[in-house]
Amino acid sequence: MAKLVSKVYGDALMEAALEHQEVDVLFDEAKALMEVWKENPDLAVLLDNPKVVKEEKLGVLERVFCDRISPDMLGFLTIAVEKGRHKEIPSILEYFIGQVKEMKKIGTAFVSSAVELSSAQKAQVKERLLSTTSYKEFEIHYTVDASLIGGMVIRIGDRVVDSSIKTQIYELQKELTRIQLA
Repeated sequence: MAKLVSKVYGDALMEAALEHQEVDVLFDEAKALMEVWKENPDLAVLLDNPKVVKEEKLGVLERVFCDRISPDMLGFLTIAVEKGRHKEIPSILEYFIGQVKEMKKIGTAFVSSAVELSSAQKAQVKERLLSTTSYKEFEIHYTVDASLIGGMVIRIGDRVVDSSIKTQIYELQKELTRIQLA
């Protein structure tokens, strides 16, 4: 159900962004609002508090965001609260951000390596990803996982490319266990 709500509201936000030619503005605001939600859990608690009437919640949103976000984004927040969908605001924004990234051909990759990659290695990874995918740009999140022993694991959406030593050892182990000794 939450995915359906995210899709319906996210698609409506995207439609407004396209209609008013504010895709970039709303994209930046959505990313900023995601940070606000993460850094201020009290905001979600306030919006979820049944003792606070809807008008007060809307007043808080108006005071906090009035001069900081566009009227379309403020309108979205207002509608979400009015319809009792305040809990889904982060997932709606996440869906919207994903839609804009798809439209702009911006990929998101998660790269795990056994050791910290140098700037030159990161540039090589990015160049390789751009040349082997249809994306025009990438947001790459790097992590270090010493258990990989060597190599790296790259995840883009539901696709995974695993060239780690750990996986190669595991595959070799599977092959060796299949060998029947005569």
